[in-house]
Amino acid sequence: MPNEAHNKELVRQSFDAWRAGTGSPFNLLAETAPWMIVGRSAASKTYPNREAFMSEVIHPFNARMSGHLVPTVHDIYADGDTVIVSFEADGTARDGMPYHNTYAWFLKMRDDRIVHAIAFYDSVEFNEFWARVQPA
Repeated sequence: MPNEAHNKELVRQSFDAWRAGTGSPFNLLAETAPWMIVGRSAASKTYPNREAFMSEVIHPFNARMSGHLVPTVHDIYADGDTVIVSFEADGTARDGMPYHNTYAWFLKMRDDRIVHAIAFYDSVEFNEFWARVQPA
């Protein structure tokens, strides 16, 4: 039986570390975990594992930023083995312009790891940023 409180706390701690610039929820991501980005953004598809997701989305995203993205969590819910996080994230792009987006992530947990993720966000904001800013 899943430990909802434990999973919720693990995810909360990972977001606290992300906010502080000392870690991120991606540290919980299992090597074989698929990550699906829903919608019609430039990055929308299912990435088959951690390496594909990090190399195709997270590393190029971070290379477009002048500092780290700072999340503000609104709510964290746990139901069974799934933790749902509603949050906003803000940062400054390499061109000096702000980046702001709103997210909802559905994270399936097993053995203290994220084993499957589904992410929703504002595709219009993401696409504008992705096309405007070239990675360093």
